[in-house]
Amino acid sequence: MMSIMRGRLFEKVGVHCSTVHGEFAPEFRAQIPGAADDPRFWASGISLIAHLHNPHIPAVHINTRFVVTTKAWFGGGADLTPVLDRRRTQEDADTIAFHAAMKEACGDGNGVADYEKYKKWCDEYFYLPHRKEARGVGGIFYDWHDSGDWDADLAFTQEVGRAFLKIYPQLVRRNFNTPWNEADREEQLIRRGRYVEFNLLYDRGTIFGLKTGGNVESILSSMPPEVKWP
Repeated sequence: MMSIMRGRLFEKVGVHCSTVHGEFAPEFRAQIPGAADDPRFWASGISLIAHLHNPHIPAVHINTRFVVTTKAWFGGGADLTPVLDRRRTQEDADTIAFHAAMKEACGDGNGVADYEKYKKWCDEYFYLPHRKEARGVGGIFYDWHDSGDWDADLAFTQEVGRAFLKIYPQLVRRNFNTPWNEADREEQLIRRGRYVEFNLLYDRGTIFGLKTGGNVESILSSMPPEVKWP
């Protein structure tokens, strides 16, 4: 199920709830834990991608998922993408608040989540090698998460969602009245181009969806509504 929302504040928001099952294609099986033994899979997840009108409000992404092959694991995370260079720092108030929220989510997960590991994983994952730059300012990212305590792993994944629900509206309210100009808009559109490049070239979710015969409109809904390459 896909919902696309547009408005005065949110230029484009895509929200997805998906449950899919089938068999991985032969060329894809070696990349998925447990799929080499049996290509059948079941997966369910929630994802959200938001692009805002005001360049001072960072774009954001969150995804949580549960995947079953002959093995089973949780994955997901949330990351923040400011679109103005002067806001793309670890000292920016939005960055500090977002990191604090994700750290709290890991701390509430019954001891099964390693915040420093998942923070580092996010920095490494959301990186554009051809640009030699990060997509945003980070957050957390995790995959193949299976501590052996399914209930604790589920609780951790739920906490990631709850932490996002708490912090991101705060960032939106903090910034939506901040004045911006055409130069800021131009910078925002160019930065969105980097977002497109990452999602089409490197994003596992995009690749997974296309390889498993998913709904193309849904898979590509993370694309910004307007973008520029200088």
